Amino acid sequence: MRTLAMILAGGAGSRLSVLTQKRTKPAVPFAGKYRIIDFALSNCANSGIFTVGVCAQYRPRSLNDHIRSGRPWDLDRATGGVTLLQPYVSRQTSDWYQGTADAICQNLDFIHHYRPDLVLILAGDHVYKMNYDVLTTFHLEHGADLTIATMRVPLEEAHRFGILETNEEYEVLDFEEKPARPRGRLASMGIYVFNADVLHEVLIADRGCVDSRHDFGGDVIPRMVKTHRVYAFPRQTYWVDVGTIESYWQAHMDLLTDRPALDLLDREWVIHTRSEERPPVNVRGHAVVNRSLITDGCVIEGTVEHSVLSPGVVVKRGAVVRYSVVMTDAVIEEDAVVDHAILDKRVHVGTGVRAGWEDGHSPGAVTGPHGGLTVVGKNTPIPTGLRIGHDCTIAADLADIDLLSGKDAFGRDTIPSGATVGVADG
Repeated sequence: MRTLAMILAGGAGSRLSVLTQKRTKPAVPFAGKYRIIDFALSNCANSGIFTVGVCAQYRPRSLNDHIRSGRPWDLDRATGGVTLLQPYVSRQTSDWYQGTADAICQNLDFIHHYRPDLVLILAGDHVYKMNYDVLTTFHLEHGADLTIATMRVPLEEAHRFGILETNEEYEVLDFEEKPARPRGRLASMGIYVFNADVLHEVLIADRGCVDSRHDFGGDVIPRMVKTHRVYAFPRQTYWVDVGTIESYWQAHMDLLTDRPALDLLDREWVIHTRSEERPPVNVRGHAVVNRSLITDGCVIEGTVEHSVLSPGVVVKRGAVVRYSVVMTDAVIEEDAVVDHAILDKRVHVGTGVRAGWEDGHSPGAVTGPHGGLTVVGKNTPIPTGLRIGHDCTIAADLADIDLLSGKDAFGRDTIPSGATVGVADG
């Protein structure tokens, strides 16, 4: 059986705030050295699937730069390999992808070129490890037209997912996308296996539906439950849609336990990525590092606790970083404190800055739309001595910021909790 994978990677990811101001969600850095899409690509390679299409749309440059020829995932092949698929102009039509099903429908010619028996549809913005060969075997053994990977979620979270009802043989009897009042806890993971001929049939039919949103969960799958053999593949493992600032941060904190559910040290299932050459981590004499992930090229002179640091981060003497995610080449100057925050690439935190949680807060408390977390976009320097509250959002590429005169630059010497500085241009 020939299996081809299609990864949906075109979403704007607006709930990730300024982290997707300059890039698509699957290209957002994760766990220090990876991008979110690395998990879907690595799962394909580790499962022996070497023909992969990536449907990109929103701000694809960062994603294109990262994937390139696909070499880190062994996808740089003369036949097959990885192909980036973006909307294009043809003589008959031209349009943006209108939904998940439409993104695949517009690339049916790519799928037909390789003549697969099965088509695996994946989201490019989920963090998990999975052997897709087990899923496709289940699909074939049950004679399914479509198989949906599923897991049980807490009932209070079920409204965020597509919820399935099945019989004892795992055949799907009902499917409802993001129900207001969920009747169960069996949720779709957004991982689908289609027979290739069935996929073509249902997508062409969906294109002709004038009232369709052209979405798998909202339109295609509910119709297929009534007309085709649809099965649920049961799975209970670590899987997270890092679609919000809070879930993105929590997924990083999950990595910092002594026995993380997502084991990145597992040499039997390696998560591959494109890496640049960096020197070893330099932990200097006054440094204190506790329960953290520190990536190549970092220089630590201050204190780092319960945090994840990407390549090239500098934490200077007297600085404190705790319960935070700090991305590539960010600098934390002397005596600054970054607490419960996410700093994007090349953020420069000035001397004596206080950014994040205020006195009286404790780890795990939730306040505000970002769960109390403060987020700073790419390339934005934070002026010396500035105080930034919790649940603040500071946009990327704020220009003409003088690090020595924060009060003049921002118009104030304190940014209150819940404030937004700058307007995202995404």
